[in-house]
Amino acid sequence: MSPSREAESDSESQKPSLTDEISYKGHAYDIVREGLADILNLRPDDPAKSGGTKQSVFYNPVQQFNRDLSVLAIRVFAEDLAIIRRRRHERTLQKLAKGGKKGTKRKKRCEPGAQDDGGLNGNKKSKGAGTLQSLEQSNLPQVPSSTEQSRSRNGPHDGSVNDSREVEIGAAEEEITDLHEQTKELPVENNVTIPSQEASGAAQANRHDVIAPDIDLPFRVLDALSATGLRALRYVKEIPQVTSVTANDLSPAATVSIQLNAEYNGVTNKIQPTTGDAKALMYHTIAHSKNLFHVIDLDPYGTAVPFLDAAVQAVPDGGLLCVTCTDSGIFASVGFLEKTFSQYGGVSWKGTQGHEAGLRLILNAVATSAARYGLAIEPLLSLNIDFYARLFVRIRRSPADVKFLASKTMIVYNCDHGCGSFSTQYMASSREREGKNGDKYHTHSLAQGPPATPFCEHCGFKTHLAGPMWGGPLHNPHFITKILDVLPSLDSKVYGTIPRIEGMLTLALNETLFQEPEKLLPQDSTLDSSIISLDPTLRDPHPFFITPSILARTLHCSIPSDAALRGALIGLGYRITRSHTEAGSVRTDAPWRVIWEIMREWIRQKHPIKEGALTKGMAGWEIMRRDRSRRRLLDTKQRLRDLLGETEDAEMLCMRIETLMYSHNRSTPAADVGKETNLTSHNGGTVDDEFKEFNVVFDEKLGKEAAGKKLVRYQMNPRADWGPMTRAKVEQ
Repeated sequence: MSPSREAESDSESQKPSLTDEISYKGHAYDIVREGLADILNLRPDDPAKSGGTKQSVFYNPVQQFNRDLSVLAIRVFAEDLAIIRRRRHERTLQKLAKGGKKGTKRKKRCEPGAQDDGGLNGNKKSKGAGTLQSLEQSNLPQVPSSTEQSRSRNGPHDGSVNDSREVEIGAAEEEITDLHEQTKELPVENNVTIPSQEASGAAQANRHDVIAPDIDLPFRVLDALSATGLRALRYVKEIPQVTSVTANDLSPAATVSIQLNAEYNGVTNKIQPTTGDAKALMYHTIAHSKNLFHVIDLDPYGTAVPFLDAAVQAVPDGGLLCVTCTDSGIFASVGFLEKTFSQYGGVSWKGTQGHEAGLRLILNAVATSAARYGLAIEPLLSLNIDFYARLFVRIRRSPADVKFLASKTMIVYNCDHGCGSFSTQYMASSREREGKNGDKYHTHSLAQGPPATPFCEHCGFKTHLAGPMWGGPLHNPHFITKILDVLPSLDSKVYGTIPRIEGMLTLALNETLFQEPEKLLPQDSTLDSSIISLDPTLRDPHPFFITPSILARTLHCSIPSDAALRGALIGLGYRITRSHTEAGSVRTDAPWRVIWEIMREWIRQKHPIKEGALTKGMAGWEIMRRDRSRRRLLDTKQRLRDLLGETEDAEMLCMRIETLMYSHNRSTPAADVGKETNLTSHNGGTVDDEFKEFNVVFDEKLGKEAAGKKLVRYQMNPRADWGPMTRAKVEQ
């Protein structure tokens, strides 16, 4: 329980319940309690006439899961950032105590009329330099033009930075480095004060011993589209590290509601309501303020794409961007593909994988927006939830990492009208090289031709394109683990969606099992972060998933049980997990040719299909033509024809036929698991000869998941008529 909440504990029992009506400042309100925050919704003059459903300010209770998860994600991020700051502060003091100089690796940013920073960033102090003014210049992102904005976004760093880890959380390091600023920026009754020049000068004179070990560093959050201010209230009351939240909304009525709710919750000293366009607010912050936002939360009604360009620039190096998009009918379908492309720069595909494709389209939009300014993105958590997408993305200044964006951007060839198979094609290729002096570097080159023909290699139907989209990982396993570690300590009365959070995050964590362990960067001694960054070159090795029900529908057979299919894949040496985006899905590293061979074996061994269920021209008919038992028979007939044409000796012919029939009927040993096969042409069809030695066993015991804690993996409909709801309307 936070201190502010403890102060209210005496009156908690007297506060109304979720459905109560209260009178506050002469008006009647419905009160809604979520987490540790209470919001007031003005009751209509005639509830019977309005049906009691009209909202003066937008609030959707279905998205409590979104808000609970956001509080926990930002809390974990804030704790990690606090660790980084304090460890850097300790090293700074140790270095100063030894008489060393700070900032020897930093480059001075010289601009017309700029003054120095008092020597606190390793630069020489000029005469008459104002301390407060130098502080503003050392942290203020000067943006007279787009080029200068990209070059000077993180203070002393310029666009030639090659090692992103050396400048991670650049704004946080600047706050630590400016020792006198942090000393006078201590909270006073939960307010952050601005240091005076006189106080800052005194602090500079005694900079070796001025910072208290328990200093509370500023942590600024922007709730860009705040509505009632519920998110801002929860961030202030439930995340101890948050020192201020700017709650912005375009609607003046919403701003009035934010101020009202802040007063009712007693947090007006930490919440700053503003009225205006969110983009204008962020651009103004970039141009005129040194105080960038450590976290920006974008939760619009619809798409967040219009806000991305400003948002990626308004967070400091290593800052967190939280994005919600509720237009799943656009980013997760092909019904309005022209709209999808105009907003997200790519198209989705038709099928159950559309929601994961939508996540990757949103990430690609964020990545391309950031890349223009030398900023690289690292998805920490990307989820498809109910009717919307929620993403948590770390923004890092690293022109070197931006170069890998092309090699992590892919298009997909999908057989959406046929068997449902797919293949991926990356836009560029990146290879690691070793120089003559032993240093590692990467070369970038054009990608080779498409890996697929215009027609599906499995069923012969036409394939369609999807993308371009993000081809890197969707999640950071370290970030997810940190959130899961927090869950046991939470109060279920405050966080009502804990079971679902645990279930969905567990699924998301399992999706990362295909990532190569060596691709996880070792913890950097200069970063001190427990949320370890993934290798910037890392691609998602096996994106998307298969759906057993769709496989069975293609072949007109019964659906294999989950345990049977999992057992067959595990028995062949492949890895499996689930996807959080689709119930009943299977993520695996098995190639499609193996998947279809398993399904053919399912029909042959367990559930033969009815005669006439498949006809020529159907996707399943072409797939079943390649059944290996039929191929052996056709192969034997062909070899028999060859024998009849080669010899006229009846005795020799009989001996060869006996040998051939014995070879046809003998049992065949199992082939090497996962062995690459050569495709050969046989009677107009393409077959995998090596599958004649494929041993498929549907071992349900092997495929059955180990008994353990029951998890809420997939959400049932929370209530009748649930969804995005309609916009709030205010009577003029």
